[in-house]
Amino acid sequence: MKIPPKLLPFCPLCGALMTMNLRSDDKFVQDEGWYDAAERYAAFLASHEDTHLLLLELGVGSNTPLIIKYPFWQMTAKNSNAVYACVNSGEAFIPREIESRGIRLNADIGKVLNELKNN
Repeated sequence: MKIPPKLLPFCPLCGALMTMNLRSDDKFVQDEGWYDAAERYAAFLASHEDTHLLLLELGVGSNTPLIIKYPFWQMTAKNSNAVYACVNSGEAFIPREIESRGIRLNADIGKVLNELKNN
């Protein structure tokens, strides 16, 4: 279960090993594009504040819960028309405060999506 080194992505400019843009260190990129996307996301949420809304969380672990997990829980709690769905193998959880409007699938995301595609 090891990844061959030739399959790891490297920076085409400096040759350094590339990593995902995660909030795990001081290298998280919040450039102009990030702020533009954040504004569009906030506008979308504001325009759907009281509508029937599915907040679908796919594979979000406990590494960065402030970005997706906690806001989704809060939005579900505030909007009686919202449904929160969490798909995560081994980490699917729904707080009891929103449990009646939650869908928890403790399963592999790839298998779930394949099932949905084939049905």
